[in-house]
Amino acid sequence: MKKSKILGIILIVTGILALVYGNFTFTRETHEAKIGPIELTVKDKEKVEVPTWAGIASIVAGSVLLLL
Repeated sequence: MKKSKILGIILIVTGILALVYGNFTFTRETHEAKIGPIELTVKDKEKVEVPTWAGIASIVAGSVLLLL
């Protein structure tokens, strides 16, 4: 398969996932302070919203790559 067809398939799959799930979360750990043997860390849970237009644009771009 050509690289453009593989990229097109990847774009279509990611676009479908973006439309189905709409958001994803991840945990970011930061080291706030280290005082001797004591270390304080903070875990922040981040939520990223994926816009609907981005999912649709990814599907359209992937389809165009597959057709060319």
